[in-house]
Amino acid sequence: MGMSELQEQPVFDSHFHIIEDGYPLESNNGYIPDKFTIENYCSRMGSYILTGGVIVSGSFQGFDQTYLIDALDKLGSSFAGVTQLPTTASDKEIYDLNQHGVRAVRFNLNRGGSAGPEDLVPMANRIYDLVGWHVELYLGPNSLHDLKDVIPSLPKVCIDHLGMSKSNFEPLLGLIRKGLAIKATGFGRVDINVENAIREIHSVSPDTLMFGTDLPSTRAHRKYSDQDFFTIIDVLGQKESRKVFKENALNFYGV
Repeated sequence: MGMSELQEQPVFDSHFHIIEDGYPLESNNGYIPDKFTIENYCSRMGSYILTGGVIVSGSFQGFDQTYLIDALDKLGSSFAGVTQLPTTASDKEIYDLNQHGVRAVRFNLNRGGSAGPEDLVPMANRIYDLVGWHVELYLGPNSLHDLKDVIPSLPKVCIDHLGMSKSNFEPLLGLIRKGLAIKATGFGRVDINVENAIREIHSVSPDTLMFGTDLPSTRAHRKYSDQDFFTIIDVLGQKESRKVFKENALNFYGV
């Protein structure tokens, strides 16, 4: 497969990061990421039929909202945002972020930088009741062993990077239900067989997986490759891949 095949599947990129100069960054375990601007992102995605996507706040961006609001304003209404919020955020702050296109709160259980796991249930219910947002979970190596009884009670939830690890994968399959989303992202950072994971999740629920590039792949073992896109087609075929590349995310985010 080559560049011409990239032009056969419209893509909604459900997971990428924007890192611009002039906005606050926090050292996370001594790490500060390199710049990755909107221009860098659009250039990298120039060979794709990009219809929209989701800007996700990283651990290194803490609770800063300024970069996210500016990026969403520049990219437009076909893009949504996933932020990190402290429990002290007011209802007005949440309503204002919703007006700018933010649609979820991320809990980074792997690297921190977000609210803690003890805040997951009250935050999930609060934001869903206020504005219909969901929570997104970046799991640590064994997170699902602690959360497998909690996740079914959450009103709406998304799990990043195929669950991240082998230890999370079997519990993850058991949690798949109507309304759960799992991102087919971060293939260069996961500790699982990607092809088998895609096949098994899709066989349980073809409405669950959502493609994303995870650009610029901060701290991953390898960066996103176009081959990651082709892997999904290789496993699922062109027809079923359409749901993963676009339809499932549009339905989940309501963009």
